[in-house]
Amino acid sequence: MHESADVIVIGGGPAGSTTSTLIAQRGHKVQLFEREKFPRFHIGESLIPETYWVLQRLGMLDKMKNSHFVKKYSVQFVSASGKLSAPFYFWDNKPHECSQTWQVVRSEFDQMMLNNAREHGVEAHEGVHVQDVLFEENRAVGVRVRQEDGTIREVRAKVVVDASGQSGLLQHKFKLRVWDPILNKGAIWTYWEGAYRDQGKDEGATIVLQTANKKGWFWYIPLHDNRISVGVVAPFDYLFKGRNNHEKTYEEEVAACPAVQERVANAKRVTGYFATRDYSYRATQVAGEGWVMVGDAFGFLDPLYSSGVLLALKSGELAADAICEGFEKNDLSAAQLGRWGDSFNHGVDRMRRLVCEYYAGFNFGKFVRNYPHLRGTVTDLLIGDLFTDRVDCVWEPLETLYQDGASQPVSWNTPGVKDAPERQNELIVPEGARP
Repeated sequence: MHESADVIVIGGGPAGSTTSTLIAQRGHKVQLFEREKFPRFHIGESLIPETYWVLQRLGMLDKMKNSHFVKKYSVQFVSASGKLSAPFYFWDNKPHECSQTWQVVRSEFDQMMLNNAREHGVEAHEGVHVQDVLFEENRAVGVRVRQEDGTIREVRAKVVVDASGQSGLLQHKFKLRVWDPILNKGAIWTYWEGAYRDQGKDEGATIVLQTANKKGWFWYIPLHDNRISVGVVAPFDYLFKGRNNHEKTYEEEVAACPAVQERVANAKRVTGYFATRDYSYRATQVAGEGWVMVGDAFGFLDPLYSSGVLLALKSGELAADAICEGFEKNDLSAAQLGRWGDSFNHGVDRMRRLVCEYYAGFNFGKFVRNYPHLRGTVTDLLIGDLFTDRVDCVWEPLETLYQDGASQPVSWNTPGVKDAPERQNELIVPEGARP
C-alpha cells in the first residue's frame, strides 16, 4: 500500500466507486478503502433512468447491457383500494435508450462498479477499516487505517472523500446529521422465489402498493433468478414501537395489503427478514477544507421512488468534477469542493417533495386527469430528472388538489427542523437472512 495519494475515498459502494473512477480517469492517483469484502449484501436494487448518464461516463453501460439484471421500463402504483395505475413508461416520455434501466442485485452491481474503478486505475483495498480522518489546522490531510492483519498506518492525501454510507464517518465526527422532520420511516423486507411477475415489457416494472389502511406501502421489485424483493415502509413509531417481531409485523402488513398477498400467495420466502430504522437525513454541509461527502455519507432519502443509487452516482459525479477542477485551479477549499452542494440539494428537495406529497395523499391518476399536459413532467421527476428548474411547473397545479384545510408537506427548511435530535440508523440482519 502506498503511503500517499492525490485523493483518498472511504467506501467502495456506488458513490465511492463513481467518485474514484471519474477522478482516476483524469490521471489523479486515487486510493479507495472499503471496510467489507465484496460481494456484500445491500438493499436498494431498483435503478431509475437518469443513472444512465453517469454510468455512461464510468464506462459501465456495456457491462450493464451484457448483465443478467432484469430490464426495467416503467413504474406502477396500486392504490389503497387495490386499483392498479396505468404504467408510467419511461420511453413514452423520453424516447432514448436511457429510458430502459435495470433491477439489480446490489452485491453483484456494487462488485461490478468497484472492479470498474480498478480498471480505470483506482487502487482499491477491501477489508481495510478507516478508523479516522486526519486533520492539520482544520484541513483533512489523510486517514488512519487498520489493515486485515491488524496493522495500523496512516495514508496522506490532498483530498479525502467520505463515501462511508449511512455510518457517516465525518457526519458523526462533526455532528452534521439532521433527521428529516416528516420522513421518519422504517422498513422491513424479505425475498420471495416464484412470486407473481408480469410478462414482456412489464416484467421488470417496479410496483408501489399502498396498504389498505394507508399507513404504509410496499415495494415490489423483480430480480433475476426468479426472486422478488418485497418490503414494507411505514412510520417508525407504527412499524416498530411495540411490534418487536419483524416476521409477525411483516406478515400483518402483507395481510393488510391484498394486492401483495395475492402476488406472493404461491411463492416461497427464501431469506430471513431485514429491517432498517430512521430513514431520511441530510448533513448540514457537503464539504470542508480538503474533504467532501457523497452518497449516503451525505444524506439518504426515503426509498419510495428508488432514488438512492441515482443520488449516490450523481453526488459522486459532481464531487469528482469539483475535485478535478480544484486540482486544476490549485484550490481545494471547502467552497470549491462543495460548490455543487446547493444545486444537488435543490434536486433532492424536488424528489423529497414528491415523496411527501405521496404520503400526504397525492393521487397520480387524479393529477394526470386534471393536468394531462403535465403527465410527462411528473414522469420526468419519477425517472430522476431532478436537477433542472423546468420540472418546477408541477408544484402550483399540484397544490390545487388539496382540500381546504388539508395539511401540506412540511418543508425541509421549516423553523426548528434543524434542531432534530441525533438518532442512530440501524440495519438489522437476523441470522441466516442474507440472500
